[in-house]
Amino acid sequence: MKFSRLIVDGKIILVVEENGEFVSVADLLSEDRKSVDLPNVFERVTQIREELKKGNHSHLDLKKFSYAPAVGKPGKIICVGLNYRSHVEETERKIPEHPVLFSKYSDALAGHLDYINIPGKGLKVDYEGELGVMIGKTARDVETDFNKYIFGYFIGNDISSRELQYRTSQYLLGKSLSGFYPNGPSIVTSDEVQDPQKLWIKTVVNGEVRQDSNTNNMIFSVERLVSYISHYLTLYPGDIISTGTPDGVVLGMKDKDSYWLKAGDTVEVSIEGLGTLKNTFK
Repeated sequence: MKFSRLIVDGKIILVVEENGEFVSVADLLSEDRKSVDLPNVFERVTQIREELKKGNHSHLDLKKFSYAPAVGKPGKIICVGLNYRSHVEETERKIPEHPVLFSKYSDALAGHLDYINIPGKGLKVDYEGELGVMIGKTARDVETDFNKYIFGYFIGNDISSRELQYRTSQYLLGKSLSGFYPNGPSIVTSDEVQDPQKLWIKTVVNGEVRQDSNTNNMIFSVERLVSYISHYLTLYPGDIISTGTPDGVVLGMKDKDSYWLKAGDTVEVSIEGLGTLKNTFK
């Protein structure tokens, strides 16, 4: 199933997509819409699916809506750097022995079709199309049965201000500017993704393909990341992991100055089976 968070009349509702139309999850569960949000539906996916099969529901008649961040407000936003060999090579770094982890703040979250603000002037802003993972069950010291801990997968764009990222030894500032982690448009439940390590991923900027790769090129797989992280940090329902980006980012180009993102640019990140995340910069 595909879950999205929509903003309708100033309020966020959780919906499931069915045949290209939206159905309110709260209506399926006969609950107050305010009480239904990710990740508290993880244990009720089977119930939701059964209610959809019954057909005793109506599609939402939405004349106007926008997308909220698909991931809601996760307790942890854990990002992985240098997790594709091709990206390590283009940035002339060494293959890491352990996952390179950093975080973003929730203020960095943005939705599908949102406009992303580039603050100030002269910032060297880059895109990073990534596969995202949402945790659905408390995970600690995970060694096997990884799927039972994963609610689903989504598309993320780990937007980065490179000169702020490398101004000091810490990545945080360059990674956490407001709106610098758009995600969505949906979260696809893990049972519908047969193998997260066999997904085509592509990033297109103003119609030009910049990144074109496959998740099978990851250095540390989704399973390895969940295991590694859960041995040090308890992962709770709603926490997310952004699994890194393949080659093709501006940072790896020889003539970088011609390609940094600017106002008016549109970035589309597509992942096989998950859809396309689109944002425009201003």
